[in-house]
Parts: sequence; C-alpha cells; structure tokens
Amino acid sequence: MLAAVLLIVGACSKKETNPVEKTEPTTPGDSVVETPSGDLAPLDKRVKILIAEDGAASGAGFYIAKEKGYFEEYNIEVAFADFANSDDMLPALAAGEVDIAGGVSTASFFNAIAQGIDVRIIADKGHNMPGKSYFTFVIGNHMVDEIKDYPDFKGKKIAVSSRNSIDGYIYEEMLKHAGLTEDDVEYVHIADFGAMLGAINAGTIDAALSIEPLIAQGVANGIHVRFGDATDYAPESQIAMVLASPKFMENEEVSLRFMAAYLKGVRDYNDAFFKDIDKDEIVDIMVMHTALKDHELWDRVNVTGLDPNGKMFVDDIKKQYETYKANGAILGDIDFDKAVDTSLTEKAVEVIGVYE
Repeated sequence: MLAAVLLIVGACSKKETNPVEKTEPTTPGDSVVETPSGDLAPLDKRVKILIAEDGAASGAGFYIAKEKGYFEEYNIEVAFADFANSDDMLPALAAGEVDIAGGVSTASFFNAIAQGIDVRIIADKGHNMPGKSYFTFVIGNHMVDEIKDYPDFKGKKIAVSSRNSIDGYIYEEMLKHAGLTEDDVEYVHIADFGAMLGAINAGTIDAALSIEPLIAQGVANGIHVRFGDATDYAPESQIAMVLASPKFMENEEVSLRFMAAYLKGVRDYNDAFFKDIDKDEIVDIMVMHTALKDHELWDRVNVTGLDPNGKMFVDDIKKQYETYKANGAILGDIDFDKAVDTSLTEKAVEVIGVYE
C-alpha cells in the first residue's frame, strides 16, 4: 500500500516519547539574546518534539531542517519515532505522545477521525508535480505499441496496491478521464509495489500505479515506461499531509517556530530539486535519512512535490473523503473546519515570507 511507503512507522514505547509540553531548562550559558534565525527568537527553554517519521522521502522538510540547524536555531530538538502502522500512530498523536506525523489519504485514516481520534491536518507533505508525478501509472514494455492513450487501457490488466485510499482514488480518476468503467478493465490487487515490477516484467499485468524510485528503476532496467502523468486527470491530488496533535497546536510559541523551521527545510528542498541550488548538499541529506542511497538515482526520479508555503489541496482532501464515503468505506462524518487547520502554516509564512 502507498501508506506503507509514505508512512513508514514502527514500534515506539511510551517511555521514549517526549511531547511538546515537556521541556528541558537551559543552563545560564544557553541563554540567547540574538535571533540566529533572523526572524523569531529562540525559545527560552529547550523543547523536544517527537515526529512519527522513518525514511519516507516526503519527510524531506523534517530531515533538511534538522541537518541544516533550522530547528536548533529556535532551541528545538527533534527526534523520529517508529510505529508498526498508522492504527497505532494516530491514537498516540491524538494523546500528545507524538507531536507530529505524516498521514496518507485512506478510508481508515478518515474513519479514525470520524470515530473521535482528534488530530489536525496542518500542511502539505506530498503531491504530484505537473508533468513529473512521483506516483503515477507505468505500462509494460510489451504494451507500448498497444497503449497510446488512456482509453487504450480498456481490456487491460492494471495493478493497484489498495482501494479506498489515494491509490484507489487516483485509479478511479484515471478511469473517468479515459471514459472507462471498472467493468472495462481488469483490476489486479498487488499490495507490494516491488512485486508489481516482477509482474509487469513477466507480462502478467499490463500496467501499474507505481511510485518512485521504483518507477525510475523499472525504466532504467527496461521493465516498464512512464505513461502519461497523474496530473492529467488528478491535477491537485493531496497524497500526504503533515498531522499534528491538538496539544502541539495549543502551544503556538513552540508550534510556530517548528513550522517556520520545517518550511525552511522544504524551501531548501525546492531550491535543490527545482532550481538546482545546492542540490548535492540536499541529496546528501536525503541519502542519510531515506532508503534511496543511490546519489545518481536522485537525478532520475521524479521527486515528491512539497509546497514551500505549506499549502494543501484542501478541496481535494474533501473530495477523496466523499469518494471513499460513496464507496461505503466511511462510517461517520468529519468536521473539516476542525480537522483541517491551515492557520499555523499561514502564520509561519507571515514570519518567514512567501516563497517565490
């Protein structure tokens, strides 16, 4: 499932957590009068923030801000926690045992909120870039002469990793764009993206909704080719979001500084991959924190889109929810005015300025 790739979380005991309210007093020598960040003054007391994140490329803003010292400038220490799955992570986030996490659009995620798990959706953590989608369809080399346009998917075997998730949502949007129904194609469930490579290479499937870096690796190995682009039919699909605990949001002195540092990291990421500014340094950081250790491959992948001002496609989040609900996968309703809170990113942008 896409959630397994973008939200890679493993076990973390409660005694390891250190929510935002727990602070460590600074020594007299730690008192800082200057503002090394150039905007907000450092916190008087050092704060440790726990982030549920482990190696997803969409966590770039966290990794870069940590390694470049942006959190440190505000007297913030960050640590990363692993959880076995999002079902364990969300209650811990709601309870304030974890401060920040990455979430992926799934019916189970929305069901958790509808059933009372109190978390906030606060910033972008992954979307497709126009013409350079990192999560999109590929077709087997044996299909390049048959599949020329989206209607040509009719009668073909298409692998998708999950339904009632961002995967299924993009799959359904593609079929609508192609003028096809689900009866016109053969849906093949393959939960593991890596297994899709073998299946498409063997010719047991014709196409797959795949993800980077497997897309670039499959192209390099002559297994498949990229087909069209997901932004052709889902131009504003919100794939992943930054989530926050209610306790974290209540402490604006801390949360505002955290978000300012995070967005600075995201901006360095955009500078590197879309403006070719200090790219080697940023790739080194990504290699350090993610599973993609091949420097050269970073030049071939279509990277995750991360908005440098933190903006999300809120209307699309609601549309995904309605899609899952129409499929009978959602039990209960969500107050999106409460669940989606963009105020923190907006305030942070006021502090550090709009990215151009």
